[in-house]
Amino acid sequence: MTLLHPGSMGATVGAQATRNNATVRWVPAGRSAATRRRAAEAGLVECADLATALQDCDIVMSICPPAYAEDVARSVAGYTGVYLDANAISPARAQRLVGLLPTAVVVDGGIIGGPPQTPGTTRLYVSGHCELIPALFDGTALEVVGLPGGVGQASALKLAYASYQKASRVLAAIAHSLAREHDVADQLAHEAGLLHSRPLADLDVFCSAAARAWRWAPEMREVHDALRAAGLPGGMALGAADALERWTSVKDRDDLGVDDVLGLLADG
Repeated sequence: MTLLHPGSMGATVGAQATRNNATVRWVPAGRSAATRRRAAEAGLVECADLATALQDCDIVMSICPPAYAEDVARSVAGYTGVYLDANAISPARAQRLVGLLPTAVVVDGGIIGGPPQTPGTTRLYVSGHCELIPALFDGTALEVVGLPGGVGQASALKLAYASYQKASRVLAAIAHSLAREHDVADQLAHEAGLLHSRPLADLDVFCSAAARAWRWAPEMREVHDALRAAGLPGGMALGAADALERWTSVKDRDDLGVDDVLGLLADG
C-alpha cells in the first residue's frame, strides 16, 4: 500500500496496516521533520519518488486536508489499482475523483474517531468496490465497516457526523464567549452541567423542536444580534434560524414522527 501525504492520522493508519504485514510506502519529499519521524515510528517505507512508491502497489490511500483531495488524486493519474480516498470530502467531490482516476478502482472512505491506537475507537467506513480494504486492517485498532452504496456514501456519513460533532464544539465555544462577555460564565457552566441530552443520538427530540420552531427561530435571530454586538460570529445562529423556519408550518403539532420532521428540513 502507498500512503499519500500522511499526517498524524495517516501515519497511525499506516501503522495498523504494517501490523498485518503490509508494506506501506510513502514519499518524504517536501514533508516536515515531524512527519518523517511519525512515518519512521509507524514503520512506513520511504521511497525516493512517487513512481517508485506506486510500482507494483495494490492500494493507494489518500489521507490529507479535504481541499487537496483532488490534487492528490491527480498526482497519481493513470494508476490502475485500488485508490482509497479517506478524506472528509463531500459526496460530489468523491464522485469527481472517479472521473479523475478512470483507470483506478476508486473506493470512498470516511474515518470517524481519532488516530487508531486501541480497538473500539476508530472506524473506517468504505463504499464502492471496497472488497480489499477490510483484510488490510483485519484484527487491528482500525475497524473497517463496509457500506452497501457506491462512491459518495461513506463521505456522506463522515460529513453528516462532522456537521454535528465539530460544529457543536464551535457552538459551545461561542456560547461561553457570549456568557463571558456579560459576566455570566459561571452560571452558564452550571446550566451546562445540568444538561443530559444527546441530540445526535436522541432523534425523538427533533419532533418537539419542530413543534416549537415558531418560537425558537426568532430566538435564534436574537442570539445572532447578541453575538454580533459582542463581536462574535453569528452566522451559525442565523443558519439555525433558517433551519427552524422550515418547521414553522407544524406549529405545536405533536402527531409527527422523526421521518416527517427530517423530511421538512430536506424539502425546504
